[in-house]
Amino acid sequence: MTQKPFTANEINEMAVGLNRLARNLWWTWDQEAQDLFQELSQRGWRNLYHNAVAVLHEVSDYELRMRLQDRRFAQHVQFVLRNFDQYMRSTDTWGHTNAPELRERPVAYFSAEFGFHETLPIAAGGLGVLAGDHAKSASDLGIGFVGISLFYREGYFMQAINQENWQTEYYTLLHPKNLPIEPVLDPKGDPLICSVGIATSQVLFKAWRANVGRNPVYLLDTDLPENEQLYRDLTLHVYGGDTATRIMQEVVLGVGGVRLLRALGVQPSVYHMNEGHAAFLIFELIREKMAEGMTFANALAATREECLFTTHTPVEAGHDRFSNDLMHFTMHRLFRHIRTPAAELMGLGRIRPGDEHEPFCMTVLALKASRAANAVSALHGKVSRAMWHPLYPDRPVDEVPIGHITNGVHLPGWMKGTVRTFWKRKLGCDWEKGLNTPEFWTRVLDPEFISDEEIWAMRHKLKREMIEFSRRRLLLQGERLGPGDFIAFDHLLSVDALTIGFARRFATYKRAPLIFQQFERIVELVKDRARPIQFVFAGKAHPRDDEGKKLIQRIIHLSRFSELSGRLIFMSNYDIHVARQMVSGCDVWLNNPRRPLEASGTSGMKTCTHGCLNLSILDGWWREGYDGTNGFAIGDDSHPDSIEEQDRRDSENLFQVLTEEVIPCYYNRSANGIPRAWIQRIRRAMATLTPQFNTWRMVQEYTQKYYLRPAKQ
Repeated sequence: MTQKPFTANEINEMAVGLNRLARNLWWTWDQEAQDLFQELSQRGWRNLYHNAVAVLHEVSDYELRMRLQDRRFAQHVQFVLRNFDQYMRSTDTWGHTNAPELRERPVAYFSAEFGFHETLPIAAGGLGVLAGDHAKSASDLGIGFVGISLFYREGYFMQAINQENWQTEYYTLLHPKNLPIEPVLDPKGDPLICSVGIATSQVLFKAWRANVGRNPVYLLDTDLPENEQLYRDLTLHVYGGDTATRIMQEVVLGVGGVRLLRALGVQPSVYHMNEGHAAFLIFELIREKMAEGMTFANALAATREECLFTTHTPVEAGHDRFSNDLMHFTMHRLFRHIRTPAAELMGLGRIRPGDEHEPFCMTVLALKASRAANAVSALHGKVSRAMWHPLYPDRPVDEVPIGHITNGVHLPGWMKGTVRTFWKRKLGCDWEKGLNTPEFWTRVLDPEFISDEEIWAMRHKLKREMIEFSRRRLLLQGERLGPGDFIAFDHLLSVDALTIGFARRFATYKRAPLIFQQFERIVELVKDRARPIQFVFAGKAHPRDDEGKKLIQRIIHLSRFSELSGRLIFMSNYDIHVARQMVSGCDVWLNNPRRPLEASGTSGMKTCTHGCLNLSILDGWWREGYDGTNGFAIGDDSHPDSIEEQDRRDSENLFQVLTEEVIPCYYNRSANGIPRAWIQRIRRAMATLTPQFNTWRMVQEYTQKYYLRPAKQ
């Protein structure tokens, strides 16, 4: 029997719903929604950075309405829109039950970067990705949350590799109309304009709203014709320019962010500073309170009760410091409105308040004016307490008021479609319920629930997808495969070889080439026909970090002009999409920072749902996660003080665990080719790591420990 076609009103409702959905980043962690947009335009989805808004622009309104005449497709659209509406309306959340007060007075979360998805490249690395995952889990949990950041209209740099194998940078303009953001408007429908005083100027800014599920993240933008070009370009690049640009960006972020919230009528219950970049918000909160009649001392005390601070940087040089001259020049308009001597305000950013030769430190300001502060792993907490002990000379170092909440990742956002399909087949349409709980993952330990064969089949599918993605990527980036015999792209890497992945920011302390210090021995392992290994690398160095660029250059040179050619690749222009492919497809995730400089690290957490095992120094999160059965450790829970000795020892330990534990375990196969012991480690990793190292747990911990009540430490 022929079914009635959809009415014009039904078609119109679906078209409007799709456009509304595309403007909410919820689709970036819902596989059904992504499949829907991909079906609209396969090529557009692939070439437009998996951008739902851009895909809808690729498809004309007429084409969309004609596609909706297809009942199967239209029913898929209705299914996704129904799920989205149920998500947005639901009050059956952890936050509604456990933190209802945050619905009326939300958490205001300030971060200089947010990494949501490759569609919106306004993050430089792990700090931004963590902020994006924090926002997504706050939405899933139903916690009142407002994010504040900057809209970088050229985003973070795109990476290219020149003929000398040297990283070069270029930028592309982001067009808001093609992004999942919308302008913030005033009651008249015009852009809402606010201002901040910087140096001798009043700088205007507008804002864009990124809808992250149930919650907004506001992106401040100084690109207005009323501003001088200097100020228009403040929000051009992520961490762009010199120190003067940095301090002005941070004024816009901190002071401007508070003023935008006031213009929107948002009254936060707490201001959470994700790193020190936003700490100037403290001065704005003090200014407001003094304008209402408070004394400086009372305004500072009241501000302290509203503020929280998370530090991510275990290195002294990594904390923003500004000279006294630059501070006075940049901040004098704001300081003038705080009826307190400038010397006293400057003292809030110094360990020795009266020392005019000490630069102003944003971390010191944040620590002095927050009711609680935390590091992002247990070891990082210990390092941070020692680093900032001079601020608290009357306390033992262990009593320095810096706690810790270990980072996590947003599981639905990082779980690849192949794994989602696997779980849906096992558990049905409601498979995601309980995804973040130990009960969900404990089932993986039962071979009657999931067999070794099923896990190993999934692992090979994921590896095949990653390797084929790598081949396409290298072809598109114009990869040269070296002199002599030409190795066809289709023969680059082998699905049968143990594949080791390394992808992250190429800071020198992360020691990307450490494994190649044993070069001749590594070549032997790569050429072993019975038990071969291979490597996939990716990552960016900061544009001004020539030492980091040298590490990239060395790895690319080895991939093209050494005996590792064809079994070592470097994928350029690392982004969230490349990360998703690698954490799912590699067999081993390598992490070998110079301990204790990895504050937490989160890339290894993203591997766990995919069956990729961690091989890591016992630093950051892995020191807490490793239990001897769920991955591999490089060395023990200690490190020498000497950098040279640490590098030498870690290189030896890395090669030792690779040859004595990792390779034998991977290649020890049953009669039908299944590596039982390896798969047992995969099961243990899923069961022990996934329910602990996720942002669902992390955001709950922030809420209970810090958001809902002042934490006295």
